[in-house]
Amino acid sequence: MTDTPAPVPASGAPLRLFNSLTRQLEPFAPVHPGEARVYSCGPTVYNYPHIGNMRAYVFADTLGRTLTYKGYKLTHVINITDVGHLTDDADAGEDKLEKAAAERAQSIWDIARHYTDAYWADIKALNIRQPAHWSIATDYVPQMIDFAKAIADRHCYELDSGLYFDTTSVADYGRLARHGTDEGESRIDPVDGKRHPADFAIWRKTPPSETRQMEWDSPWGRGAPGWHLECSVMSEALLGFPFDIHTGGIDHREIHHPNEIAQNQAHSCSADSGARMWMHNNFLVERSGKMSKSSGEFLRLQLLIDKGYHPLAYRLMCLQAHYRSELEFSWEGLGAALTRLKRLVMGVAPVRDIPAAAVEDRRLTDLLGKFDAAISDDLNTSVALTLLEDVIAMKKTDAGQKRAAIGTIDGVLGIGLMDVLRGDLRIRPKAAAITDEEIGTALARRKEARAAKDFATSDKLRDELIAAGVEVMDGDPLGWDWRLGE
Repeated sequence: MTDTPAPVPASGAPLRLFNSLTRQLEPFAPVHPGEARVYSCGPTVYNYPHIGNMRAYVFADTLGRTLTYKGYKLTHVINITDVGHLTDDADAGEDKLEKAAAERAQSIWDIARHYTDAYWADIKALNIRQPAHWSIATDYVPQMIDFAKAIADRHCYELDSGLYFDTTSVADYGRLARHGTDEGESRIDPVDGKRHPADFAIWRKTPPSETRQMEWDSPWGRGAPGWHLECSVMSEALLGFPFDIHTGGIDHREIHHPNEIAQNQAHSCSADSGARMWMHNNFLVERSGKMSKSSGEFLRLQLLIDKGYHPLAYRLMCLQAHYRSELEFSWEGLGAALTRLKRLVMGVAPVRDIPAAAVEDRRLTDLLGKFDAAISDDLNTSVALTLLEDVIAMKKTDAGQKRAAIGTIDGVLGIGLMDVLRGDLRIRPKAAAITDEEIGTALARRKEARAAKDFATSDKLRDELIAAGVEVMDGDPLGWDWRLGE
């Protein structure tokens, strides 16, 4: 069903976003009137993305949805890094894809395709909209060589290992990361042979003793581009310089994005960073520290699904915190998000099949005005969620208007409430030892026992189901659900 979205209030709040470059909130002022051009750093496809990685794309999707809601024609680009990213972000170590291919004795192209498909599956599961372009790094190598040629004479120098960018050749290098200030992040680790510790690779020559699966001829020898060069080239090719917003995880703020900015300055012969605004989401962390592994299991989205959690519960968990706040992951927190998601899905059920109508009810327009103010205030999704719940809980209002208001808010938050049924949220844990058919049989026997007032048998069957991870919901149309616990 196609929604008729509620209109943005006439007094709609101006969109204000936090610019990491200036460390302050700024009004969004597009380079091209009526348009919004956004570039998001995508995954390096040498392994599955973990859920901390996926927080960046929930954030970027929320930003894109907000820009669409505010009336801008959105062009969003997300890149796929299939070459050039080293095992150490400080320009040290091996290429992540080459290393993975060598360890697994597989084609690097097959590995890149497998993990790209896995990433795209996670994108779909989290209801993240498709961007205008997926830019694949290896499709742009000729443009990368041309970009490097254009800046090589004034800004680069050659070593036996490749072509390096001289960071002293541009003004105010590292200002995004606040290098050299008390609040700045640590400097880049030194690498032998470079003029300055912060200098980084534009092109890496293949060492005589090595064989690479991905390599190209260049003026500096056969090899592969540096990781940082890729994003500068693809963003310029697809969005033009300057474009509006560049997003990524906060880990990119220290090295990768400052290096992109330096390249962009060199290429444009100006102090322009390439993007008007740089936006970064904070980390998802475990109690033990930054997201990595948990209980020996790689914390990827599929693991959450295998344990019985709907992937949209993770999206909701992300939305409950501001994107610039550190978000702690716990199974208890994910369970609470799933419970909240169930309540939202149940709440919209009565209006799901009602045609949307123009919103005129003053109470709804007031709530939509508050929502507009919240989402325009640097994407305050936590407040937006409570306002969504207020709309869902509203009584004695026209169902079509209520549906339209829900659709407007959900269209920005991206939960997809009109497309999810309560039964969809009942996902069988992979480790469950009891089948749906066995549950149905046990519930039928329990119903017979209750009808016969055999409460001892009824209680015994209930306890057996609980022990198997099944929650019995007497009187509820759904009947049962999985009892999740960690």
